Amino acid sequence: MGAVNWLAVLLGTLAFFAVGAVWYGALFGKAWQRAAGQPERPAGPAVARIMLLTLVCEFLIVAMLGHLIARTSPSPHVVLMMGFGFGATIIAPALGLNYLHQRRPLALFLIDAGHAVVGLMAAAAVFIALG
Repeated sequence: MGAVNWLAVLLGTLAFFAVGAVWYGALFGKAWQRAAGQPERPAGPAVARIMLLTLVCEFLIVAMLGHLIARTSPSPHVVLMMGFGFGATIIAPALGLNYLHQRRPLALFLIDAGHAVVGLMAAAAVFIALG
């Protein structure tokens, strides 16, 4: 049972955030806006608040992943499986429950759940790299 690697948590959070920038920008930005019913992107102070809170939320998620990694000392492939598992079996179903009751489009769920899975796998890759 080791200590949490806080450098990996910080860099993993930034990796998760970077995936989101590409995911909601070049890859799925316009599709997400349509599915979410967001005709335009926020501007000014609203963007700063949203991005800061996004970083805080992603930090909390990656910190929990880091805690689990520190407590179990898994092999690298298991770390990647943990990242996938957090995204696919915790975050995606939680989004799914909310989106079902809010009657949100399947496209929105697929974009957001995909971001969670890929973003957490990127964070897991940071833990592996700094192993």
